[in-house]
Amino acid sequence: MKKLSRRSIIKTATLAPVIMGTGLLTSGVVSGVSANQKGQNTMGKTKPTNEALIVIDVQNDFCPGGSLAVSQGDQIVPLINDRMGDFSTIILTQDWHPAGHSSFASSHEGKAAFEMVEMPYGDQVLWPDHCVQGSTGAEFHKDLQTDPANLIVRKGSNPNIDSYSAFFENDRTTPTGLKGYLDSLGLTKLSLVGLATDYCVRYSAVDAARLGYEVEVDLAACRAIDLDGSLKAALDEMQAHGVRLIS
Repeated sequence: MKKLSRRSIIKTATLAPVIMGTGLLTSGVVSGVSANQKGQNTMGKTKPTNEALIVIDVQNDFCPGGSLAVSQGDQIVPLINDRMGDFSTIILTQDWHPAGHSSFASSHEGKAAFEMVEMPYGDQVLWPDHCVQGSTGAEFHKDLQTDPANLIVRKGSNPNIDSYSAFFENDRTTPTGLKGYLDSLGLTKLSLVGLATDYCVRYSAVDAARLGYEVEVDLAACRAIDLDGSLKAALDEMQAHGVRLIS
């Protein structure tokens, strides 16, 4: 994993710290803008400064060889790197689960991966253990450019609630803090890429549209799990919420 340059990292847990570089700034959601964002480099960028690229979960465990591999997940990395050159604001999300997370099938006796269970917040797919904090599987794909990123949102760190969306945990009410960050920079249009189309990309895109952002999903730079028709359902839901699907 490449060494991350100075940027913000949000860890999404209740009263989670907001860390910029190595300095602890505050608790809760984002309340300010780092020097990196204030000094955005807009030279050579083709997208207006009110647009941001959000790169969803391009991590080893979601790529071939990972514990929850998405078919051809690694093939989107060069496309994403290329897209980064167009945007002055780039945000990465990172699944960041503690060991024994409640969404892991291994945490439920007698249950297998991809079975459904009822959680206090609703239905939950049980997944193989993946993206465990500090593990190789949780690291970004080695070829993904991380230096251009202004912000990293770590999600899924609450052991009792999964978090597909970049905006909310799966209880649909607990915010990650990303909205406050975007609004503080006057960002109104979002382009989403990453993994997986039918889960974390889908939930992030739909939540963004519900929050009033103009949203597009670049399908060429996404890949899907497609579990029991989940890809078609995702595409239909995103379009129903006004998300523009491009390829």
